[in-house]
Amino acid sequence: MLDFEYWVAFIVAYTVISIIPGPSVFMVTSQALTRGTKAAFLCILGDVLAGVVLVALSLFGVGAILAASATLFQLVKWAGVFYMAFLGISQIRLVRQTTSATVNPLARSSMWAGFLTGVLNPKAIVFYMAFLSQFMDPNGDLLLQFLILVPTSSVIVGVVLSSYALMAARARRVFQSETARRRFGYTGGGFLIGGSFLMAAKG
Repeated sequence: MLDFEYWVAFIVAYTVISIIPGPSVFMVTSQALTRGTKAAFLCILGDVLAGVVLVALSLFGVGAILAASATLFQLVKWAGVFYMAFLGISQIRLVRQTTSATVNPLARSSMWAGFLTGVLNPKAIVFYMAFLSQFMDPNGDLLLQFLILVPTSSVIVGVVLSSYALMAARARRVFQSETARRRFGYTGGGFLIGGSFLMAAKG
């Protein structure tokens, strides 16, 4: 069983880490600015699901494989970099070619975008493998401890990303003109491109 003190320490540490802007924050903020709250929350759902997958992969030792293989690590990393950059460029092109009324239907793809942004981050797999172990009792039931920490981390990520999404969506609602919406579209695309540079710069 996971000690209560370890669990509280995990909540505090993981919350602080999650607040720091990273690729997922840039993705969610972009979705909120360009497509609204619904798209942002679908994106968050995709990111949370990606987190569950990453924890499972770290449990099965994929994190150790990525840490040991520099080539595989770089392949996964650059797939994520190019994916975010592609979305950012596509978003900017879409804003230039269409009006805001035709952008919103693409919200259906937001969950997939959030999932891929999360899962194509090899550092996240290695991070989960190293970070979770700090709050687990090696002599206890490891599976049970994972079953406690995974929902906890999912809730934390969901709450933090939702806060970013709501702030961005509120800013979007304040400016309802077509010009403002187009600028938000450019800003959202810029966030995605910035997120790709952030991923590229890390390791």
